[in-house]
Amino acid sequence: MKRLFFLKWPQLLQGLGLRRVPDSTPAKVSGRYGERFAAKWLRQKGYTLLSANWRYGRDEIDLVCRDKHVVVFVEVKTRREGSLVSAFYSVTRKKKKALRRVCTAYLRHLKRPPQHVRFDIVTVTLKETGDPVVGHYENVLLFPKCFHCS
Repeated sequence: MKRLFFLKWPQLLQGLGLRRVPDSTPAKVSGRYGERFAAKWLRQKGYTLLSANWRYGRDEIDLVCRDKHVVVFVEVKTRREGSLVSAFYSVTRKKKKALRRVCTAYLRHLKRPPQHVRFDIVTVTLKETGDPVVGHYENVLLFPKCFHCS
């Protein structure tokens, strides 16, 4: 794996499969890198990727996966090592409200809604040397207790 901090931005964009992103900032590029790294990491754990960057209006869910019979909505947070706010705590109340909207919209678009859904947060910590460190927080409280009760 290429080291993130020792590459020039054009090389990093090319390594991510992006040719030219006119409005790209370092945060957007590292965020995209973190999402791709997290998707690959989840596939290695046995998850099936259903969708990436699914949008509903202005809201977006990073990854939608399946873990056996459970649909898993995944928010990926990428941070540099030594950041002031941890990636897990950067998912604020406002962000959770937006995530609830997009997850509900995704479930409404399915022909057969799943019996079980959950929300996970995957954190990707970019180190100056070596591979990124992944943290996986399963079943984070996002939905009301009886979200999919009928």
